[in-house]
Amino acid sequence: MNIEKIYRDCGAYLRGHFLLSSGNHSEFYLQSAKVLEDPQLAGQLADELAAIIEKAGVEFDSVCSPALGGILAGYELARAAKKRFIFTERVDRVMSLRRGFEVRKGERFIVCEDIVTTGGSALESARLIENLGGEVVGFAALANRGFCKVANLAGSSAKAGAKLPADKPFFALGNFEFEIYEPATCPLCAAGSKAIKPGSRGN
Repeated sequence: MNIEKIYRDCGAYLRGHFLLSSGNHSEFYLQSAKVLEDPQLAGQLADELAAIIEKAGVEFDSVCSPALGGILAGYELARAAKKRFIFTERVDRVMSLRRGFEVRKGERFIVCEDIVTTGGSALESARLIENLGGEVVGFAALANRGFCKVANLAGSSAKAGAKLPADKPFFALGNFEFEIYEPATCPLCAAGSKAIKPGSRGN
């Protein structure tokens, strides 16, 4: 499955000057909502991701995603794997579990995102699950922006800034390696352009 071609064909591989959730800047942005607006395509991607996790022998009971971006990917993964699905969301900037969702003691979770950059949001969700008595056995995403090590992709390695724990596998359908800049050293800013934020936290 050529995840880069899928994003390009869906108009989801954007080029410009973007402000990422981390606060850093990039010339490229992956707008997964444009991919996941097609339910049949979303289902195909989730089926492939579920098959990769099954092949790796990772057993889990439920899927959890951080809102907002991860909800569709996580829900589809849960459907494909025939598991329960819940999501976390920020309340006053703190990742929280609401809407009557519960975590059972010892319940095994995959934390699923649409795109993982450093893995910060996924890690926040994982810590919340573990604080509530659950167990996180792995992470998953449609695509990795190149920071975190992907268990099922040969040659993948963790880079500076990666936040996902090294002792838990991370599965993804593909790897995108984009240059990411701190605002103070961003060449796009130096050229006079202004970063825009197309992601879920900014609009």
